[in-house]
Amino acid sequence: MNQTYRTIAILGFATVLAGLSEAVQAQLPYGRMAIRPYSLVAVEPEKSQLSAVDLYNRGVDKLDAGDYQGAIADFNQALQLEPSDADTYYNRGYAEHTLGNYDKAISDYTEAIRIKPDFAQAYSNRSYAQYILKNYKQAIADSTQAIAINPNNDTAYISRGNAHDELGEHKAALADYDQALLINPNNARAYYNRGLSRNRLAQHESAIEDYTEAIRIQATFAEAFYNRGISRFKIKNNKEAVADLQKAAELFREQGRTENYQSAMNGIKTIQQSTAQ
Repeated sequence: MNQTYRTIAILGFATVLAGLSEAVQAQLPYGRMAIRPYSLVAVEPEKSQLSAVDLYNRGVDKLDAGDYQGAIADFNQALQLEPSDADTYYNRGYAEHTLGNYDKAISDYTEAIRIKPDFAQAYSNRSYAQYILKNYKQAIADSTQAIAINPNNDTAYISRGNAHDELGEHKAALADYDQALLINPNNARAYYNRGLSRNRLAQHESAIEDYTEAIRIQATFAEAFYNRGISRFKIKNNKEAVADLQKAAELFREQGRTENYQSAMNGIKTIQQSTAQ
């Protein structure tokens, strides 16, 4: 849900994965980072505010259940009653974002930031949406602001690195991925995206090391198997390349990602044909 997958070209590298900060809930449980705003959870609230709380909380429950349209409807009503709550805008933006409505998501994140200028998650998610829309400089600016608010935000470093990489600023991208890994050494996406940057710099052996780390952390990381296979093909290690692509194909099939499965199978066929020549 929180990752971006795109079509994988035959013997081309799978694209970067960007992280989406979760929705916000009441007691700030780590995991599903949903926060129900303290501004709404008041002692003896007024009737109108209680209704906003009920609608907000029901919307968060719908987010957790994957009912994003229902969540948006509840957040719309909550905002009619409490139009100055940053978390409600943020969570509605999160729902729109997950549905692929990036312009609407950006609008809601922007309103959340206007109300709550130190809302690091809103900056981070707006950066991600800007990245998807190929607004790379805006993505970098938002990630930088998220980092300024929370220097331990590894997701923001990854998002900024992704945008740098798309602009051809590979060294800056590598520096951001390195920092993300200093903050969170078990971030599989940081290793994966650093591997992509290294592929673009033709540092295929180093890229293989990064994909291997990503797989160690996340054993079902199909893109990492796929790209490690392509990297091995680039250095003419065809036997291991085929093994990686076979594993990627297996995982893509299990995950119901038919187009990516077919790309992996086509890659295997291409390598086998090149070996037979």
